[in-house]
Amino acid sequence: MSDHPIEAQLVLLAGTHASVPLDRLPSLLEGAQRYVSDHRTEYERRYERIEGARDADYYCAETGYWESVGEELGFNRREWEAVRRAHEAQFERDGRRLDREAEFESTLELREVVAVDATR
Repeated sequence: MSDHPIEAQLVLLAGTHASVPLDRLPSLLEGAQRYVSDHRTEYERRYERIEGARDADYYCAETGYWESVGEELGFNRREWEAVRRAHEAQFERDGRRLDREAEFESTLELREVVAVDATR
């Protein structure tokens, strides 16, 4: 079991698209999830929350969110882009599962999404 809410297949796709070594991406996602977990109370006040289809919920953050978090965590551009892509891919997949694909895609045009483990 991983310490992040992103499905394994989506981790592989995100890593490939962002040119990040596949053995590196899980640790990046875990680091990002620790950061997100530490700030969840703030997110509850600051961002809209969207319930996911499985064990993930999402916060709709401002554009540039993952770049800022990545810089704070010491990620290079490829690394934070891979994390952003993984969170977006999970959000899009849940949109299809919930038959809300158009709504979820519209959200991504305006915001960056942050997937959080809904079971914790």
